[in-house]
Amino acid sequence: MSSGLLIALALGLPLAGAVLIGLLGRWPNVRETVTLVTALALAVCVWSLVPEVMDGARPVLRVGQMMPGFVIAFEVEPLGTMFAALASGLWIVNSVYSIGYMRGNREANQTRFYACFAIALAATMGVAFAGNLLTLFLCYEALTVSTYPLVSHKGDSATVRSARVYLGILIGASIGLLLPAILWTQHLAGTLDFEVGGILDGRVTGVATGFLLGLYVFGIAKAAIMPVHRWLPAAMVAPTPVSALLHAVAVVKAGVFTVTKVVTYTFGIDFLAGQSHVDWVTPLAAFTILAASAVALAQSNLKRLLAYSTISQLSYIVMAASVLAPMSLTGAAVHMVSHAFGKITLFFAAGAIYVASKKTELYQLHGIGRRMPWTMAAFTLGALSMIGVPPTAGFVSKWYILGGALQAENRIAVFTLVASTALNAAYFLPIIYRAWFRDEQQAPAPEHGEAPWPMVLALTVTAGLTLAFFLFNQPVIELARQLVVM
Repeated sequence: MSSGLLIALALGLPLAGAVLIGLLGRWPNVRETVTLVTALALAVCVWSLVPEVMDGARPVLRVGQMMPGFVIAFEVEPLGTMFAALASGLWIVNSVYSIGYMRGNREANQTRFYACFAIALAATMGVAFAGNLLTLFLCYEALTVSTYPLVSHKGDSATVRSARVYLGILIGASIGLLLPAILWTQHLAGTLDFEVGGILDGRVTGVATGFLLGLYVFGIAKAAIMPVHRWLPAAMVAPTPVSALLHAVAVVKAGVFTVTKVVTYTFGIDFLAGQSHVDWVTPLAAFTILAASAVALAQSNLKRLLAYSTISQLSYIVMAASVLAPMSLTGAAVHMVSHAFGKITLFFAAGAIYVASKKTELYQLHGIGRRMPWTMAAFTLGALSMIGVPPTAGFVSKWYILGGALQAENRIAVFTLVASTALNAAYFLPIIYRAWFRDEQQAPAPEHGEAPWPMVLALTVTAGLTLAFFLFNQPVIELARQLVVM
């Protein structure tokens, strides 16, 4: 099968799956079978492209031209391959989890949920494989719009209000800041293509460089840099499967992926390294890491704590990219994967706790590890990965980011990594202690134990990936290194 056809299938299969899900909604077993088959087929298509990209090929699919200079095209490069493989692989696990969650929680509008999820994955593939800024922008906006029904799934007034905050911030930032940045780039460079070494060297300089980079950093609000971060806590009203994949993997990773891609392929690492007016990005990312960690420390609701933890962890990637050292850029790419494994595990565990016991607050978790040992063992591994403790995935990416910061002699980045690791430990370790070593405040009902088995299976798999990545990470690191050596 040709690489062009594989790209087309990666974009089209989730859309076809969404249509079938809608048509077969009256038969839940068939509908969910279609979801799983579509997820598996997408993963096969995406993973079939990986060996070719690792060998240095860059498959391309050109769709058409809107107008001179504005082309819709897709190209598979290392960073996009990593993002697409991650999202497509975890969609399989998340689909299994969703079946247990949606049925166990007796959620309404399940057909709409699965259909919108599939559409969102199609948009995610478009972001990952975008061959230029125009294509990326269109798919980025499609991802925002397609996830709105998922965030507002419950339908009550408070949920809809929060979903409007989600939509308003993301659309407002992309239309008001990101789109002008793209148009300015087209004016300066005469192209929107992603190119090795960037397209802006010699075309912009001085204060204008810093201003243009600012439009991108704040316009890409999915990266959740402060102060354009409020959409992420607002989105926690969504069902846990949405929080888990879209707000621990696809949506938030679309943000930091786009920032990294713009830094690498639009501006160019060497070009930015010679510009003094872009030095503000590292302190801004560092502030976001520490401030979000401090806010997480003050939370009493588990999902809100995880939301602010995500804001902090995303800015590790932005900070690593802004350090502009080869090792830190590798770390930025690797952290996309390690954070995804750990954070999706944490969200899965939070959802399992809710379905099994309807508990959402930290003070309610005393002793819960004794009757939900699989769930809390997975949560413990995910939390240790967020802290960066070996042998978990988080240690690997933080090692590369710290190495890059030392390589560049960037004291702000080094201090931030050390301080934020302490803060991560300060808000995760008490939860682990409470779950395993404190007595439950009231006796549980006899039937209360683990959540439905599909949920436990999914969180066990992602926890296993969090451990396995510590040892089996070379393919990801090899792809990440291609960002630097190409």
